[in-house]
Amino acid sequence: MTTPIDPITIEIVASAFRSVVDETFIALMKSAYSTNIKERHDHSTAVCDRDGRLIVQADMSLPIHIASMTGLMKSILAKYPTEEIEEGDVFVANDPHVAGGTHLPDINYAAPLFLEGQLMGFICNIAHHADIGGMAPGSMAGGMSEIYQEGLRIPVVKLFRKGVIQQDLMDIFLLNARIPDERRGDHFAQIAACRLGVRRVKEIGERYGLATICQVFDELIERTRSRMRAAIAAVPDGVYSFDDVMDDDGLGTVDIPIKLSITIDGDSALFDWRGSSSQVRGNINVPINATQAAVAYSLRALLDPEIANNQGIIDCCELLTDPGSIVDCKSPAPVAARANTSQRLIDIIIGAFSKAIPERAVGASNGANTTAVFSGTDPRNGHEYLYFETLGGGFGGRNDRDGKDGVQVHITNTSNLPIEAIETEYPLRVVSYGFIEDSGGPGQYRGGGGLRRVIQPIGHACIFNGAGERFTNAPWGLFGGEPGRPGRFLLASETGERRLEVKPSGVTVSPDQHIVVETPGSGGYGPASERDAAAIEIDRKSQKYSGEFLAAHYPGFANGTAHPAE
Repeated sequence: MTTPIDPITIEIVASAFRSVVDETFIALMKSAYSTNIKERHDHSTAVCDRDGRLIVQADMSLPIHIASMTGLMKSILAKYPTEEIEEGDVFVANDPHVAGGTHLPDINYAAPLFLEGQLMGFICNIAHHADIGGMAPGSMAGGMSEIYQEGLRIPVVKLFRKGVIQQDLMDIFLLNARIPDERRGDHFAQIAACRLGVRRVKEIGERYGLATICQVFDELIERTRSRMRAAIAAVPDGVYSFDDVMDDDGLGTVDIPIKLSITIDGDSALFDWRGSSSQVRGNINVPINATQAAVAYSLRALLDPEIANNQGIIDCCELLTDPGSIVDCKSPAPVAARANTSQRLIDIIIGAFSKAIPERAVGASNGANTTAVFSGTDPRNGHEYLYFETLGGGFGGRNDRDGKDGVQVHITNTSNLPIEAIETEYPLRVVSYGFIEDSGGPGQYRGGGGLRRVIQPIGHACIFNGAGERFTNAPWGLFGGEPGRPGRFLLASETGERRLEVKPSGVTVSPDQHIVVETPGSGGYGPASERDAAAIEIDRKSQKYSGEFLAAHYPGFANGTAHPAE
């Protein structure tokens, strides 16, 4: 019979593992070559147990990456018997259809952890590479109709066997990607983070032993599972439904419906996505792992934000889908822009739960992962370059405060790239960067505003690819709150400007032109007529909102000054 572990030891061991994933997160960030990782932090680290269950994830990790990490674990354990997993091995994969990934630019690494001669678990990391090959620079543009066009597909393979690199595999990875030197640097940053994690976990294991650590893993998962079940039980029983649409798929299909019914019955929550659109030709489809990640994030954010992010939450995610739908796509569906759809799934979940727990809901956020990719030849040195970024937007108004302006939201908590990093690394000039006036949805608590970034190539013509959402269907408000402003892409010059498609591809930008990226705002919460006069005055003084906008939407604003509504 196993002797129970005292709570203090559990917390000490748990904290030790949290420190490991946080340290490996920072090590990967500081070792990476690309701005998307070293500046924007589009990566995650975690520890999984020998059964592939997620145990602990770094605090700064992205919620969407939980899907790829658990998917990778299932794929490794399905392909390799335990006796074929050895010390010094390093696994790598990215494919969403055969290797548990969610899109090709997210490359997953895992190294086995051994203690007392037995497999104890895996140290894992995932990083978004700025390019993985395919038909468009950045591997994320609209217009892709099958996954073969999106880049190099990597099944689960051993890049290292007993500590020895399989150089032929690395050669294939680098040959099929743009800017191979940068790709090599990011690959080896991930490998180094794995090796660091292996060393740190061995130090913990030598102190506490295999049996104790395995008991702690079980306890951590059970604690999370029990807390989440209790949080679900506190939601009133019932069926709560909501639906929304995606703008388009980049290949002609518009207003693509996604439907959800949540059934709360005691301590169980069933998320029924049946009736949503079939998978589409364009690359906004979502693998089931990413849908599960959206549900897991939403449960945690709405019901118990302080809960540990591990397998216990995943175990509470009960899903029903139509296989081959936009939320459970099948090969060869393209998935590069799946994050945009994942953001919409979260908006829909929040919309459904707003009918049961209105005090915890928020207006629709920018609902996008607005992507901008610039590529060309640097006139300073003749080398190819590729600048990839996803930009933040508005976060929805809440029941007791305004939404935030210009932030990454929900499932993708990366950073916006600093101007200095862009202009240092690339032959590009940031002409302007700031908030978009009048973009947050009016309400008792207004939505957050979107961002405007204007970029111009210096001394050369470049190619622009983009992917937007909430560009035609505005982010909605809740309980009388009004929608936020949609986003848009523009090609501009001194002679005028031209609006681009929602998901433009292969746009040539000359040195006398610039690209304007405007991200969506977000929806307000509660009627605008109930907004406090002091808050309206703050909006006016902030210069984020014009007098005309305030007068049109708030009865408490007249003659350029805020007054209490009568």
